[in-house]
Amino acid sequence: MSAPKPLAQSRQSPLPDYLPARMVNEFVYCPRLFFYEWVEGVFRESADTVEGKVQHKRVDEGPTHLPMAQAMPEEKIHSRSVTLSSDRCRVIARIDLVEVSGGLVTPVDYKHGQPRETDQGIELWPADRVQLAVQGLILRENGYACGEGVVYYAKTKQRVRVPFDEDLMSETIRTIEEARALAASGCIPPPLVDSPKCPGCSLVGICLPDETNALLGRTLESVVQLPLFGAEEQTPSKKPMADVRRLLAPRDDLRPLYLNSQGLRVGKSGEVLQMRDRDKLIQEVRIGEICQLNLLGNIQLSTQAIQALCEGEIPICYFSQGGWFYGITTGMNTKNVFLRRSQFRLADQEWFTLSLSRRLVAGKIRNQRTMLQRNHLEPKPETLQELKRMAQRAEQAENLEELLGLEGNAARLYFGEFAGMIKVAEEEGISRQFQFDFASRNRRPPRDAVNALLSLAYSLLVKDFTLACYAVGFDPLLGYYHQPRFGRPALALDLMEPFRPLIADSAVLSAINTRMVTPGDFIQTGPAVALTAGGRKGFFRAYELRMDTMVTHPVFDYRVTYRRLLEIQARLLARVLEGETGEYPVFVTR
Repeated sequence: MSAPKPLAQSRQSPLPDYLPARMVNEFVYCPRLFFYEWVEGVFRESADTVEGKVQHKRVDEGPTHLPMAQAMPEEKIHSRSVTLSSDRCRVIARIDLVEVSGGLVTPVDYKHGQPRETDQGIELWPADRVQLAVQGLILRENGYACGEGVVYYAKTKQRVRVPFDEDLMSETIRTIEEARALAASGCIPPPLVDSPKCPGCSLVGICLPDETNALLGRTLESVVQLPLFGAEEQTPSKKPMADVRRLLAPRDDLRPLYLNSQGLRVGKSGEVLQMRDRDKLIQEVRIGEICQLNLLGNIQLSTQAIQALCEGEIPICYFSQGGWFYGITTGMNTKNVFLRRSQFRLADQEWFTLSLSRRLVAGKIRNQRTMLQRNHLEPKPETLQELKRMAQRAEQAENLEELLGLEGNAARLYFGEFAGMIKVAEEEGISRQFQFDFASRNRRPPRDAVNALLSLAYSLLVKDFTLACYAVGFDPLLGYYHQPRFGRPALALDLMEPFRPLIADSAVLSAINTRMVTPGDFIQTGPAVALTAGGRKGFFRAYELRMDTMVTHPVFDYRVTYRRLLEIQARLLARVLEGETGEYPVFVTR
């Protein structure tokens, strides 16, 4: 079966008539950043953007009047937050401050950083220089006499002037045209190569510049980077993976919040979530300190709390009391319609579906084998050998049906040895169904304690991968290996396959072997065995400890937590679907 490489798809769509001056700044700074923010509508806060907002607070409090060009006063005046546009260049700007003196106007732009230092002294950064010139163009078109502009750098408290000469204005008009041409092309530019701009960029976790370049084999020496988006490349040489910078923070300071007590009511007071049992306040949590809210069973959430969580882009995840994952409430933070178009297009391509599925299943089997090698008291050599052989066969499978058979056989062998990784003794006086003497995998409902833990672990993991899909811009319901089924997050299930043994199974073993969960934490209802509220709390702790475990990425050779890794892997799949890279690098632990 032929396997053509997915081609980068054009993201052509109508754009607003007027290009903001700030977007021209972004284009000069990094065309890829401009494309993400202007074409795809992607934005993420960072410490620098938050600091810049604070420093702009006085300027942004409200606009003040700027006299018409025909009635300019001779005395000095200051007009703040002035919004003007140019019909000729189709650009718009909100000017932080316009200084009027002697009939001349001077735009002043506030920046939170510091000026550029050169042998000739301090000067504007190229992106700031062009953004200021856009403001000058707009003022001139509106009839104002404008000969120069000023940037005020808050960090060093310095004003830097630049004259609006003919060369600068011509360069600015060309830059505006180039930015519009890039946006109209619908083709995202390649990442910058080994650029010092990347570590401070708020979108570095979305762009993944070094990771993308490493997968393409791009190096600083192998790429001729032109200042515009149409850069041509020489034949790339292989970049050592150890040279990939870890531009992402290794772990996230925000934590999931699990609410497990039946009958709780959750409300909001200011920026704080308040949990009440009837009228008694039992807990308060700051909204800015959580990354997700998980509700298990009968827990009520006020409209005000839902609105605040949606505004903060904090997803709300719903589970049954027993841990069955129902769904998610999230704000309007899934904007990348272009990625979803590529996702749907390639789902109809049999060669792509099979290619990706082969890698996912082979990766899962290899990780199952590694789990046995690391944790089993004495795994059978023939089981390890057979799992190795099945992983190799999975990479050569001719169709999805063969893959399903290989995955099922590998699971049978793996779970046949699972009991050897459980290292606690039986407790007297406890029902046998509540003991941790695992025999085989069963579910819907789970009929013993270990299977109850495994089902809850997989439910939590599919929830986290569903959130990762939403964060990247995927439709989690359309997968490749897992075929579409009503209400099933098939893509999340695809992505989690290699991580089932590494995260879910490992969390279960840790909870049992370290006695975070004991046989006394289970109850039986009919044929089903489930965790008590205290047992679920203990397992949530085990699961989150696993998610916070640092792991070395086998491709990029840097350390991140499993929680961070989930989104990295989802974004790497997005690179494949958009045609930027070739094969999806499945995570296989060493």
